[in-house]
Amino acid sequence: MALGGNPIFNGKNFRGATQAPPVPAHPYGQNPYGQNPYGQNPYGQNPYGQAPYGQNPYGQAPYGQAPQGQPGWGTPPQGMSREQLEQMYNRPAAGPADTGRMTFDDVIIKTAACLAVVVLGAAVTLFVPMGTASLLMIVGALGGFVLALVNTFKKQPSPALILAYAGLEGFFLGGLTRILDGMFPGVGLQAVIGTVAVTGVTLLLFKSGKVRATPKAMRFFMIALIGYAVFALINMVMMWTGAVDSPFGLRTEVEILGIPLGVFIGLLAIGLAAFSLIMDFTSIEEGVRAGAPERYSWTAAFGLTVTLVWLYVEIIRLLAILRGDD
Repeated sequence: MALGGNPIFNGKNFRGATQAPPVPAHPYGQNPYGQNPYGQNPYGQNPYGQAPYGQNPYGQAPYGQAPQGQPGWGTPPQGMSREQLEQMYNRPAAGPADTGRMTFDDVIIKTAACLAVVVLGAAVTLFVPMGTASLLMIVGALGGFVLALVNTFKKQPSPALILAYAGLEGFFLGGLTRILDGMFPGVGLQAVIGTVAVTGVTLLLFKSGKVRATPKAMRFFMIALIGYAVFALINMVMMWTGAVDSPFGLRTEVEILGIPLGVFIGLLAIGLAAFSLIMDFTSIEEGVRAGAPERYSWTAAFGLTVTLVWLYVEIIRLLAILRGDD
């Protein structure tokens, strides 16, 4: 499991569902519950439950003969013909979907459902007045944050709460896109294309095995993520207190070699979000391999939706900063 990444996949519930409990080992080859090791029986008793010479153990019939009252070898069970019996044995083995286990198809379908709800929520903000769209953006940001916490720490995944989170995030993204697209026409469509492109490239790199969530990469990710979180918190406090006048705070107030600081921070954040997708894919792959219950495909879809929302926000903010610097 790619620990240290998306907290949704690293929660106790999803991680516990993808890890089988260890089989306890018995010391010195002893069997449990007081049984003698190595199959030996107490003194004077025949080992392995065998009957004395010439007698059948446990009342079993001799080899090749059927017990009394039971059909012999090669005789179909009562009520079934030989053809029916052959058809039953020739059927394919039950797959994960037949046994109620999580599959990649489950995750894809549920992720598509979450993203469809996000798009519907965003579309609502396009058909309301600007003031209402701004209000929906605030409601979506606060409500989405609360539901993200609820869904992350909830013992069992709730499809209704996960879809409600997707709808609120749609309000937030739709309102944000409408505001920024009004200031810098075209950034909304560019952000959508950029999000799809980054996600597609990340998935291809993961499938090819060229990029993996190795322990070394995880350590770098955690250091960079903590640094980015500290910067974002300081920047937000300075914007709220009026210490900076720019709508993007220090991202545009500070320049390095004539380039806004937000460009470097934005590229770092997009890289972190893309690597977070790698960790999400790794966790989903391990969950499917471990045979996690099918209901956890909703948890996987929720985790992917959170990461994709983060990726979209970082891309559209970077595009707005670049357009504002023109």
